[in-house]
Amino acid sequence: MIVYDKRLLDNLVLVEEAKSLESAGFISKEQKDLIKKELPAFKRQSNILVRLGFFLLGAFLYLSICGVISLFGLSGESLFFDICCYIFAIAGFAGAEFLAHQNYYEHGLDDAFILGAILNVGFAIAITTEGYELIIAIFVALASFVLYRRYLHLLSLVIFCLAASAVLFYGLFEFGSIGKAILPFVAMLVSAGFYFFTKKIISNLKDSYYYKGLLIANSFCLILFYLSCNYLVVRELSAMLLGIEILPGKDIPFAIFFHAFTLVVPILYLVQAIKTKDRIMLWISFLAIGFSIYTIRFYYSVLPIEVALTIGGLVLFAIAYFSIKKLKDKETGLTFKPDRINNSNALLNAEALIVASTFGLKPEVKTESPMDFGGGGFSGGGSEGSF
Repeated sequence: MIVYDKRLLDNLVLVEEAKSLESAGFISKEQKDLIKKELPAFKRQSNILVRLGFFLLGAFLYLSICGVISLFGLSGESLFFDICCYIFAIAGFAGAEFLAHQNYYEHGLDDAFILGAILNVGFAIAITTEGYELIIAIFVALASFVLYRRYLHLLSLVIFCLAASAVLFYGLFEFGSIGKAILPFVAMLVSAGFYFFTKKIISNLKDSYYYKGLLIANSFCLILFYLSCNYLVVRELSAMLLGIEILPGKDIPFAIFFHAFTLVVPILYLVQAIKTKDRIMLWISFLAIGFSIYTIRFYYSVLPIEVALTIGGLVLFAIAYFSIKKLKDKETGLTFKPDRINNSNALLNAEALIVASTFGLKPEVKTESPMDFGGGGFSGGGSEGSF
């Protein structure tokens, strides 16, 4: 399914590990540069600004191709309008395939064609179905997932996660008021199920180039799980989708559960992140705690905003200060000392990298022996009875 040479993908992982080892002080900059030089690599842009520039250039190229196609198709009038987005999507797929065969990966040019193809798939289905949201979401999810599996394009996976969530929401909308009423609970259960599913795949993962994508999907499940039953989200969506008018002194059904969920889940995220040393979950827990405070402030304004901000700042300062005091001298476990290696997998290939950088080994290069052995007709290699 993957269009790229898997040896190049493995080399990319090795180069990233080498950067981690170099930043941690295990290997020198010269060794890291030697590893990078000796390993065949993609045409790739790690600088986000340069990649953005190539993306704009690729978008201009893609639009130019679509413009040329439109010039030839204008004679078809309404018929061309019905099928033009399909043709543009095919052009995007073809451009992405061509660039992939030229070893462009996370370059910027390929981003323009891949995202353009997904966008045109959505427009094409919208025109055909006259804006049927569920069908649009299904086809966008399928297209983005196929493009991720084909090109390992992380932005496509983000689009897939959003589109798959839209499929769930619009699918429940088909059941009318009952589907809308159970939407928070179904979204909570589905996101929890996919969280543990992706977690299990990550723990048994053999192909390291799938790791980033699975990590994005796993993190998305955490965010969706929290937002699915957040009190503010549920209350506002109930008013929007079900037309419920909440009068003063009244509340939404199961309000106690949603209140408790809003307060407890961020704390559980925080405790689990500290226990497992999961950096991404830790940041998600901080964001969830902040949004929970905003949710409470949105409906229950106990203090003036300037007083609340001042007290909140003092509390955060006190927590940070005493945490640093307690953790600054710890050498193991949870500590305030900076990580020597940010990536927990960085030592997996350390031995191969250090050996390669020390002896200057060149992967994938076969050397021919100057001696011509063989030809023996009985015991002893190469023994023919003559010199």
